[in-house]
Amino acid sequence: MSAGRAGTPAIPLPAVAASPAVKRGRHTLTALLFLVPALVVFGVFSWWPIVRGLLISFQETNLVDAATWVGLDNFRALFADPLLGTAVANTLLFVGLALLIGFPAPLVLAVVLSTVRRGAGVYRFLVYLPVVVPPVVAILLWKWFYDPGHGLFNGLLALVGLGPYPWLDSPDTAMLSLVLQSTWAGMGGAVLIYLAAIVGVPSELYEAAQMDGASIWTRVWHITLPQLRPVIGLLLLMQLISTMQVFTEPYVFTGGGPENATLTVLLLIFRYAFQDGAYGQAAALSFLLAIVLGLLSAVYLRATRSWSAS
Repeated sequence: MSAGRAGTPAIPLPAVAASPAVKRGRHTLTALLFLVPALVVFGVFSWWPIVRGLLISFQETNLVDAATWVGLDNFRALFADPLLGTAVANTLLFVGLALLIGFPAPLVLAVVLSTVRRGAGVYRFLVYLPVVVPPVVAILLWKWFYDPGHGLFNGLLALVGLGPYPWLDSPDTAMLSLVLQSTWAGMGGAVLIYLAAIVGVPSELYEAAQMDGASIWTRVWHITLPQLRPVIGLLLLMQLISTMQVFTEPYVFTGGGPENATLTVLLLIFRYAFQDGAYGQAAALSFLLAIVLGLLSAVYLRATRSWSAS
């Protein structure tokens, strides 16, 4: 009998459940809809300035009138500028001194603090305190420390019959002075990262080494440092990237002097853009710096991949 006849109840058809593929598709679409606002904001405020800067490197513009396409002229003018070589050399000098002084200092301090039991929180607070001080305030404070006439450093050295030294006024000591302040101001975060990594090292390794009669130096060299290798590599990359973009210290301390001894790449970009109005050259140099930093990151990723495989 057909379901349509009178007196015969209609038999409901079973509901068809959505397949797993359909459910995954709906979930993916929902996730994309939630991501759209974030992607739009990220694209407008992050990717578009990068693309715009790349375009400006091939243009002559004052950012107000219509731009003129000049091709590689900005790059030619950039490489013809003798200050480019000075800025690159000074930046590499800053990077080298920062790696020599500023990179091992947080690691050594973290190892020392990891052995402290009484008052450890106070010491960690004091180590991290320079990080929370505004950079310009910290630099101005150190600028008084470096004052050749009434500064703190020359005053202390005078007690032992040394000085005074022209810390920021001499091309021989100006860059080193910047590195010392930068190391003091920025190593607090690295110390805390190292301390967190040291806590994660299995205590059984230290106990076994101590039972074998290993000294503190042996335990640090053969246990702590190998266990911290991924963290050390990551912080090394971060320091390379940050030091190659040094700007605040030379800008506030010396303005690039004396005799361009502290002129860095980012400070030269600033001069091109906001002093000379050469926005094309500033964008071209920024683009080249981005390429160098990208290559450094690629080398790091390849190196860490080989470390993991070994």
